[in-house]
Amino acid sequence: MTPPPSQPPARLSRRQARQLTETAYLAAATALLWVALYYLPVGGALFRLALPLPLALLALRQNDRCAVEGVAVTGLLLVALMGPIRGPLVLFPYGLLALWLGWGWRRRWSWWLTWGVGLLIGTAGFLVRVAVLSVLVGENLWVLITTAASGLLDRIAVWLQLGGGPDLLQVQLAALALVLVQNLIYVLALHAVAYWIFPRLQAPISEPPYLLRGLVALDPL
Repeated sequence: MTPPPSQPPARLSRRQARQLTETAYLAAATALLWVALYYLPVGGALFRLALPLPLALLALRQNDRCAVEGVAVTGLLLVALMGPIRGPLVLFPYGLLALWLGWGWRRRWSWWLTWGVGLLIGTAGFLVRVAVLSVLVGENLWVLITTAASGLLDRIAVWLQLGGGPDLLQVQLAALALVLVQNLIYVLALHAVAYWIFPRLQAPISEPPYLLRGLVALDPL
């Protein structure tokens, strides 16, 4: 009795092949940026600025499902390259920021919304990363941030000629404020870079609100 003829393998459509290719390349690019951020002694600020952009671009050029798959592929690559703890840290906040910004930009939501929620994601991700790295190195890294905040409050007190030093609550609030300001600038910079670059890649984002238009009107490219 002759066996039934085998079915020919299903062929990918052109769109499916493009989605698969872009997901693989942009996930690999994100993983390489994360490895470079960890191990290269220079370019840290540039790598941090670029990290969420490839997967956000993937969401704009393809769809949200491809972006989620890209984050998963990035995580798996980094687990293989850096281990089960340092690899998945790319999610906090860069992977989550990429998903949120790609989601919001694809739907042309206001910058106020994507920027505001992005600020919360960035701050929460930073705190998670500090907690995990503190466990890894066996030292409370939050102390470094509170030390910087305490020094800032001391300088402000001297400048204003105020007597006495800041108490613990004031130092903790100042440290949190520093993290918030840092992420406020960082997420706005992500919006500006995407606004300048993504239209050249056939993936424009929403227009900036009127109050912010002056900050991003000058295209450096």
